Amino acid sequence: MKKLMLLGDEAIAQGAIDAGLSGIYAYPGTPSTEIMQYVISSKEAKEKNIRSGWAANEKTAMEAALGMSYAGKRTMVCMKHVGLNVAADAFINSAITGADGGLVVVVADDPSMHSSQNEQDSRFYGKFAMIPAFEPSNQQEAYDMIRYGFGISEKFEIPVLIRITTRLAHSRAGVVRKEVEEQNKIQLPGNPKQFILLPANARRQYRHLLDIQADFQEDADTSNFNQYFDGPDKSLGIVACGIAYNYLMENYPDRDIPYPILKIGQYPITRPKMKKLYEECDEILVLEDGYPVVEELINSFFGLGKKVKGRMDGTLQRDGELNPNNVGKALGLTIPETRPIPELVTNRPPKLCKGCPHIYSYNALNEALTEYAKGRVFSDIGCYTLGALEPFDAINTCVDMGASITMAKGADDAGFTPAIAVIGDSTFTHSGITGLLDAVNDKSSITVVILDNATTAMTGGQQSSASGKIEAICEAVGVEKDHIIVIDPSPKYHQVNMQSFKDEIEYTGVSVIIPRRECLHTAAKKIRDEKKRKELEKISI
Repeated sequence: MKKLMLLGDEAIAQGAIDAGLSGIYAYPGTPSTEIMQYVISSKEAKEKNIRSGWAANEKTAMEAALGMSYAGKRTMVCMKHVGLNVAADAFINSAITGADGGLVVVVADDPSMHSSQNEQDSRFYGKFAMIPAFEPSNQQEAYDMIRYGFGISEKFEIPVLIRITTRLAHSRAGVVRKEVEEQNKIQLPGNPKQFILLPANARRQYRHLLDIQADFQEDADTSNFNQYFDGPDKSLGIVACGIAYNYLMENYPDRDIPYPILKIGQYPITRPKMKKLYEECDEILVLEDGYPVVEELINSFFGLGKKVKGRMDGTLQRDGELNPNNVGKALGLTIPETRPIPELVTNRPPKLCKGCPHIYSYNALNEALTEYAKGRVFSDIGCYTLGALEPFDAINTCVDMGASITMAKGADDAGFTPAIAVIGDSTFTHSGITGLLDAVNDKSSITVVILDNATTAMTGGQQSSASGKIEAICEAVGVEKDHIIVIDPSPKYHQVNMQSFKDEIEYTGVSVIIPRRECLHTAAKKIRDEKKRKELEKISI
């Protein structure tokens, strides 16, 4: 089959298309976004009528995928690690309902927090849900694991988790495609009560999940994704999980590694191979990108009789991502010193784009708040979070998607008034609406600023679920129509906008201000696309 140069995200997408995918659901979030983007732009996916498109949030994506699985079709749901927190209710319960058509949940973790609030490790979710989990070491394995994952999902009638990390998601390698499978036909579950989690049914389903744990273990024990490589020097045994295996290999270009190695790509952890490594070697070094999941498991399996080195004992730093250099140092290898960065190279911290509408919104808001004490503006995740930086210093919190409105409400409940929430248009429909409803029901005195740039800008300009609906949603939730104010965040309207902010901040009740102007990048892309379309029309004529 044809060999392609693919990002890890793209390898997953192509693997799913080739494995008979019928639908993919996701909410954009770095480093997982390109999976959906690839399917959306794939000519093959269009020809196969594969359903693709962005969901309002990760929970709705997970539930829609579960519905497609119920109908017997193969489906995939994708998100970043913190998105799995949003989807957790449906995700955990999907292990109890099981799956009908193959259901693969792809989660992209972000060690070192390149674009995230935390470093959580999604392997814990796989263990928590008690489902099979996979972790590829390279792009080819990412492609292959998708196909295998669908097979395992249908074999055991269970969702499976595939966990990748930022470096795998966003690096390229050659991927050899396999034969293309046909999509499943619609077929309802053989057990008509399988998806009804009333307590009596849920207890039966949970017992079944417990009963098949041994099957998951046997499959992991015999899996080609878990391999034991012997070595003559038994003073050290190495456990390399997922992409950590690649970092290990980079320290030995000739592939001549003297120590025994257990490469792990499928969970639950393979006990026979792990036991063999532990018993044969004097010490164990665990290489895993993320939390010390396997390191803790080894200690719990076998006690503390032998030294197990890794994240927990300081052999590897507890935070941040792995790389070939810190793996090499953990192995005691001499790592060449990197050249110092020349003084003429200065830091380029992230900042709002020149001309971004958020700049003018923050300028007006800051001026409107000059008579109040600092610390009144609650925010969350999006481009607008950069308002925390100089020269704006405009926001005071950023915790999670949608937290701005509910935190402002809580501050108002505490008597800290006025309280202002700043949220983006896409984040508002992701997880802000319910917070606004709480504020309306409690008659809170907060001002909600919904920055509407007509896109999900931070992750590449995806379509926002809020487009054309914000005012109607706010009114339907119960915000008074006279206090839903739309402004144009342009410099020429600064005084008018500042006064609008002042008026609504002084209002006792829930008010919403919507600064509306399209993101410059998406607007420019539309102009380029239209120009290209017209040029193609001329050629065709």
